Amino acid sequence: MVNPDAESFAFLGLFRMVRYVPMYRRTLITRDGRHAGQYSSDLLHITDEVDESSITHNHAFICRRTHPTHCLGIFYGENPLNCSFNIILFDLVLIILVTSMLRLLLKPLKQPRIVSEIIGGIFIGPSVLGQSKKLTQQVLPDNARFVVANLGAIGFEYFLFVTSVETDFSVLRKVGRKHVYTAVIGVFFPIATMCIVAHCFKSSIHGNLAKPAVIGGFASSVSVTVFPVIYLVLKELQLLSSEVGRMAMATALVSDVMGIILIIAFEAVKQGQHSGTDALLFMISVIVLLAFGIIVIRRVLLWVVEKTPETKPVNQSYVVPILLGVLVMACLSDMLGLAFLNAALLLGIVMPDGPPLGATMVQRSQTIVMELLLPFTFALVGLNADVFAMANYGWSNLEPLFAMVIAGGLVEVMIFLRFLDSRILEIPTYTLILLLTTLMTGTCSALICFIYDPTKQYMTNKRRTIQHTPPGTELSIVVGIDDEECVAGLINLLEISHPTITSPFAVYAIHLFELVGRAFPVFIDHDKPERPPKYIDYKNIHNALKLYQKTRCDFVKLRSFTVATVKRTMHQDICDLALTYKATLILLPFHNKRLDNLAGSEIVRHAYGMQSINSRVLANSPCSVGILVDKDHSNNPVAMQYYHQHFVHRYVVLFLGGADSREALAYADRMATNPEVSLTVIRFLSYNNIGDDEMEKKLDDGLVTWFWVKNEGNDRVVYREVVVSNGEETLAAIQALNNDNNELWIVGRKQGINQVLLEGLSKWSENPELGVIGDYVASNDFSSTASVLVVHQQIMRG
Repeated sequence: MVNPDAESFAFLGLFRMVRYVPMYRRTLITRDGRHAGQYSSDLLHITDEVDESSITHNHAFICRRTHPTHCLGIFYGENPLNCSFNIILFDLVLIILVTSMLRLLLKPLKQPRIVSEIIGGIFIGPSVLGQSKKLTQQVLPDNARFVVANLGAIGFEYFLFVTSVETDFSVLRKVGRKHVYTAVIGVFFPIATMCIVAHCFKSSIHGNLAKPAVIGGFASSVSVTVFPVIYLVLKELQLLSSEVGRMAMATALVSDVMGIILIIAFEAVKQGQHSGTDALLFMISVIVLLAFGIIVIRRVLLWVVEKTPETKPVNQSYVVPILLGVLVMACLSDMLGLAFLNAALLLGIVMPDGPPLGATMVQRSQTIVMELLLPFTFALVGLNADVFAMANYGWSNLEPLFAMVIAGGLVEVMIFLRFLDSRILEIPTYTLILLLTTLMTGTCSALICFIYDPTKQYMTNKRRTIQHTPPGTELSIVVGIDDEECVAGLINLLEISHPTITSPFAVYAIHLFELVGRAFPVFIDHDKPERPPKYIDYKNIHNALKLYQKTRCDFVKLRSFTVATVKRTMHQDICDLALTYKATLILLPFHNKRLDNLAGSEIVRHAYGMQSINSRVLANSPCSVGILVDKDHSNNPVAMQYYHQHFVHRYVVLFLGGADSREALAYADRMATNPEVSLTVIRFLSYNNIGDDEMEKKLDDGLVTWFWVKNEGNDRVVYREVVVSNGEETLAAIQALNNDNNELWIVGRKQGINQVLLEGLSKWSENPELGVIGDYVASNDFSSTASVLVVHQQIMRG
């Protein structure tokens, strides 16, 4: 960097490109405590002419050749990083690679994505990689920084748009007093505390930050609990469906509304410091933008929803203009003197949430926004942070802000960037706030993971199994339903389980609906006068359940629910329902990965999603679990035909020993009381009792003896024993039982099975939630049209 004199202007004029570059000047403190210099934060711009009168001591002129767009290649002796296009591509790869690696490294420490990506941005900035001037000039020259900064701003704009689309502000009508009180205390108490701290350190605060309006705006920005950040953290920690997660999101939403009002108020006060007209024009701009969004844009978006057929996504011809509209609204907002981020927030708020429009916008844009554009936002955050500048700044200048900052998140960081651009903050103070924000967010997230476990409540020491349920008592069953296709099979299973007046069923059916396009989980009790959202298609399933209850009202008490949430937390809603109603059994469907129609890829994705839910329920269930692999798809899922015909249905129990097999036999014993069921029980024993666990063997013998004595006079029940030496003989024996007359295989999952019976089979199992034998019987290799019920007995965790 040089300050050219008048004689060098001719040299500068040869390239016709001169850049104003911010010059860092170390702040000096005089004896009276005043600043002798400041950091210059002038925006980078290009000019074609240089006027000698424009030279000041705060500016440096740099004369550079522009980078060519493309290079001829390394075989011509050219450095690829001398070309602007290659530099941008390299920066893109570097930013995404660094943030992804840090995310992977910090994941075991229970750190959310936002923390790892902020650290990645700091790593790329002057604090780490920027210490090498040669590397910085090569990889992140000024023109590349300019592109990265603008892509970061665009990325955050779309991030705010996507998260505001997912936000359901109608929840504000349902929040309780405790949410409002918590939000009020969480916002105003920190603001009051920070204002008191600022008053105590008034003599140490310099520049624009010392103004009362600025202190109020800064305090309100730091104190607000931002909903988008809370939602992302809770989603990563799998706490969305937990009681703490629901309360946190409702409180954060109320806090956001109050925070937005406070920030607008303080901004108006700040604008009015010079003239009351400025404050008036600012408020008029806010009102005009709000009116345009609510009156004009909202109606256009509702028209798009009306034009979209039911159960169909929004046409691509509407999606692209809406995404482009985010940039247009940002431009209009900037023209009116408002922050361009306000436009993205407003457009997302007026967007009809959920399917079809809100869900489509989130699905089409979320990946590219979160994985491609957002890393540039964190790079922008890190490029403006300098740890060494903060270290040289002096503790006396940092102490006031250190005492004031008490919370953090991505949105606050972007507000701090705006404060930096407005010269309210300087690079050292901004760096301090950024580090404190990251530290607070990371520490709180880790503490939540270690202190609060939403699955701990499912650890009960009470037996809730079919085996230990006394005869002649009500059996409580939770039935998970994810689509219409599985309704017929599950209801048929309930029917052949033979509910009676002396042993009735209390069935709690929960329809699982994947939450797309909104952040708040929805839990609907259909017995309560609550109107479900329009985008949840529940009527066919609900009507089918009501029809079944109507035909079996003397034996079955049925209550239906619908839950809309992300798949990774659906198991919590199922387990919560089972715990609340003291269920003995949870029945879940299992979807084979079929590719028998044009939507095969969607079927595979849906099947894997349901299997992950099943696995999580098995790991956390407070009672026994049954997984039904329904191979009989001839039943209409809505207009179903139940088993009222007078013919015998043949079922086979594969008893391999252990807790799961005992639970399966206890369930089959209930079916054996049905006069339309023929039951065959096959017990597998190892040759010479090799590998047997004595305790498990005694328990098995006791239950099998009880079952045989009870059904000795029942000519519809057959009991046999088969002795095998390894897994191959076990499969051969099962294959010998396979015939077209069998309609259902009942098998225990895996607990307590003698491993000799499964020797050589474990490596062939593809679906661990079914167990080795269940997976084999349900596979296409077994060539059986009979359905399969895999039973898992409750594991005592208390």
